[in-house]
Amino acid sequence: MRQRTDKEMEWELLDSETVMKRPWLNVTKDRVRLPNGRVHDEYYVLHYPDWVNVIALTTDGMMILERQYRHGIRRVGTEIVAGCVEPGESPFDAAQRELLEETGYAGGRWTPFLKLCPNPGAMDNTCYCFLAEDVEPIGTRHLDATEDIEVMLKRPEEVWKMLDEGCFLQAMMVAPLLKFFMKRAKKMKTVLSGSVKQ
Repeated sequence: MRQRTDKEMEWELLDSETVMKRPWLNVTKDRVRLPNGRVHDEYYVLHYPDWVNVIALTTDGMMILERQYRHGIRRVGTEIVAGCVEPGESPFDAAQRELLEETGYAGGRWTPFLKLCPNPGAMDNTCYCFLAEDVEPIGTRHLDATEDIEVMLKRPEEVWKMLDEGCFLQAMMVAPLLKFFMKRAKKMKTVLSGSVKQ
C-alpha cells in the first residue's frame, strides 16, 4: 500500500469561529474537510500559549522539584518547574524566568532538551523542555497570584523512584524526566564499560 504524503493527509480549513477568548485560552470551532471529502462542521481547537518546563540541578547535583495543587484534577502534584511563554518572550527566556520566579534559582548551564506537542488532536501549542545544570539560589521567589508552590530538593535516585511510583502526574513533565534518566543511564553504562574516562 502506498504511503500518502503529508499534504495528502491534511485537512482543509473551511471556516473558523472563535467561541471563547480569555487571557490564557482561546477556543475556536472549525469547519474542516477531510481528505476523503467528508465535512466536519464542529471541530474544536484549544489555543493555549506555548509552555516551558525545566529539569534543574543545583551545583551539588540535587534536582529541584515542586508541589502544588492542580484544580483540574483536584489533587496536589509533584512537578518540575513549568510555566507559560509570555507574548514576545522566547521559550529560553521564559524557562529562565520561571525557574527564578518559582524557586529563586538561576545561572548555570542551559540546554534545550525536548520539544513536545501536548495534545495535537485538540491543542495547537508547543511545550519546550530545558535542562539547567549547576543552578544556584540567587534571590527571592515571585509567585503569581494563583500559585502556592512548595520547593523541594531531591537526589536524582529519589526522583527516579518517585517517577517509577507514579508521583508525577503531568505527562509533559514525565516525558523529559524519562529522557533525562535514559541519557543518565546510558552515560553511566558507558562510564562503567570503560569507554569514557572520568
